[in-house]
Amino acid sequence: MADLLIRQSALAQLGLDGRARAERGAAGVALAEKPFRAIVDLRGNPEDAAFLDGAQGALGLDLPLAPNTTTTQGKTTALWLGPDEWWIVTADPGADPGADHTARLRTTLAGVHAAVTEVGESRTCIEVSGPEAHDLLAKACPLDLHPRRFQPGACAQSHLAKAGGLIHQTSEEPAYDLYVLRSFAEYLWHWLEDAGREYGVTAVRRD
Repeated sequence: MADLLIRQSALAQLGLDGRARAERGAAGVALAEKPFRAIVDLRGNPEDAAFLDGAQGALGLDLPLAPNTTTTQGKTTALWLGPDEWWIVTADPGADPGADHTARLRTTLAGVHAAVTEVGESRTCIEVSGPEAHDLLAKACPLDLHPRRFQPGACAQSHLAKAGGLIHQTSEEPAYDLYVLRSFAEYLWHWLEDAGREYGVTAVRRD
C-alpha cells in the first residue's frame, strides 16, 4: 500500500473555513490563516558575489541586502532576517516549491559557503488585515509600526503577544503576515481575536 501524506494546517481544529463562510459584514480586523507556505532558511555571506549570484540564479530574484526589507518575484518573497540570513517564502499550494528552491539553491551554491534549510513545516502564517490592523498589532508587539517607519515590504522579527515571530507588511490596507511556530499558532490566534474585540474581528479565507 502506498504511503499517504496527510497535511493538516496548524489551525485546522478551529474550523476557520466554516467561520469564514458564516461571518459576513464589516469588521475592523480580518484574520486568516495562510497554511502550507514553503519557507527555506538561507544563510550566506552577502559580500560574496558567488553566493549572491548563485542565489539569484536559483530563485529568480535578488536577495534584499538592506535590513528589514524584502524582494518579491511572482509568488516568491525573500525576507531579510539578519546580515547573513534570509527566508525564501513561496505560496503555491499546488506544488512543492520549498523542495524545488532547496534543490536549486544547493546546486547553484555547491562549493560556496552557505546553508539551505527547509523550515516551512514548523511554521504557519496568520494574516492580520483591515483598517484597525495596525492598532491591534500595536498591542501585540513593541515595534514602531507607524507608516513613517514600517511600510509595505518591510519585515522584522519581534515578540507577538510574547510569542516570537516575524512580521511582514504586505499592503497599505494595511495587511500583515505573521509567521509563528505551529505550537504558538492557536494561542496567537485566540489572543488576536480577544485583543481585537473592540474593533470587531472576522475570519476570512486565504489560499
